Amino acid sequence: MFNLNRFLILPLLFLIVAFFVHLPQGSVSGEEDLEATCSQLSSTENSCQSLSTAECQAVLKKCAAYYDGKSAEIAKDITKTQQQKNTLQNQITTLKKKVTSLESQIKQGTIMVKDLTLQIGETETSIDKTTVNIQNSQNQITNILRSLYEEDQKHPVTILINGNLSDFFSNVAYLESLNSKVSELLESTTNFKTYLEAQKIKMDTEKGQLQKTIQVQSLLKKENEQTKKEQEQHLKLTEEQYQQQQKEKAEVDKNAAAIKARIFNLVGVSKAPTFGEALAIAKYVSSVTGVRPAFLLAVLTQESNLGKNVGQCYVTDYNTGAGTNLQGTPRQRVMSPKSIPIFIELTQSLGMDAKKTAVSCWIPLYSGGVPYGWGGAMGPAQFISSTWNLYKGKTSQLAGHTANPWNINDAFLASGLLLVDNGAKTSESIAAAKYYCGGNYGRYECRAYASSVLSIANRYEADIKAIGG
Repeated sequence: MFNLNRFLILPLLFLIVAFFVHLPQGSVSGEEDLEATCSQLSSTENSCQSLSTAECQAVLKKCAAYYDGKSAEIAKDITKTQQQKNTLQNQITTLKKKVTSLESQIKQGTIMVKDLTLQIGETETSIDKTTVNIQNSQNQITNILRSLYEEDQKHPVTILINGNLSDFFSNVAYLESLNSKVSELLESTTNFKTYLEAQKIKMDTEKGQLQKTIQVQSLLKKENEQTKKEQEQHLKLTEEQYQQQQKEKAEVDKNAAAIKARIFNLVGVSKAPTFGEALAIAKYVSSVTGVRPAFLLAVLTQESNLGKNVGQCYVTDYNTGAGTNLQGTPRQRVMSPKSIPIFIELTQSLGMDAKKTAVSCWIPLYSGGVPYGWGGAMGPAQFISSTWNLYKGKTSQLAGHTANPWNINDAFLASGLLLVDNGAKTSESIAAAKYYCGGNYGRYECRAYASSVLSIANRYEADIKAIGG
């Protein structure tokens, strides 16, 4: 029941008429009024009550187009934001790699500094030992020189008295030989000390340069870490923007769905729809499922002539599945006994009498003289009860009420969902064949059914283009 008083109806009606009749297209005022009007229409059920069906449909279609356009604009913004996110993420990843590389270089340099420090320490120890050796050699040379000097100061007579001449000359030769060896040792040790001191200076220089390199690397690492933090902050802000855009798009899409559902429900009729009404339903279902409107219309035409023929038989024998036609003539195989319990439960839930609810009759098919197949398909989309059970929940959720296979809107919607699951977006031919035959869609009669559906769809596509749909 309409919940606005007459005082609120008139301003709303004036708002709608003012925008669509008097305001110039594309004006700021017009856009603001359209947004307000469409927001009102998407959030209330009865705001069109004072308008005719045609007028309400016209308003709703403009609002649907408005929300679709707004959704497309937000989608573009989302794409740009996503690209910004990706760019920032790539930059952050690159910076992380740089920081990791610098950390490795710093660790490697630190290890090399430690190694050089150890080498310098060992070299200093060697220099100290060599210095001691040089001092010892110098002491030895001093002692030898002193001995030589003392021997040289002795009178020859004294030397001869204290020993023989041979011992004297042997001692002199030994001292000279020892002096020569000590001199060589002193020279070698001195050269080694010079080399070690040069090595120490070189390693000190290398250590100093390496420490400077580590300092530079540490500064670069700090700079990169700071840049990474800044980029992560930008990414966080961009992510917040992205989520806000997603939220806005979800809200716009929700409003668009509400508007389209209003159009969908507005077309709802208890009898078979006109082509225009059926096309409006098919377009709505297409917006939800992605199934081509002409293809969906063709399937429903093939199944029930767009709801004009929803069945010519009643199931009356729940044990065998037999029944009668609408005139009372007995008919075999009206419904599979396996489907009957589901059918009874469904009709009872909808307040219908199962034995007085028309379903499809059996098309006589035989293989080797043995009949196969059943009738029992329900409503404009000709679902068997077990298949309807599979799609009842999702159809009810999208329709906003308990789905009914005999309701033209619900039948179109469930049919679209089934066709999508059959692969309609990839191959309409296979989807149609599966619609008729299920898993055994490769049989000749299944391919013939699909061929007929596609032929009808081509004609409908031409009709839709001709009327500007």
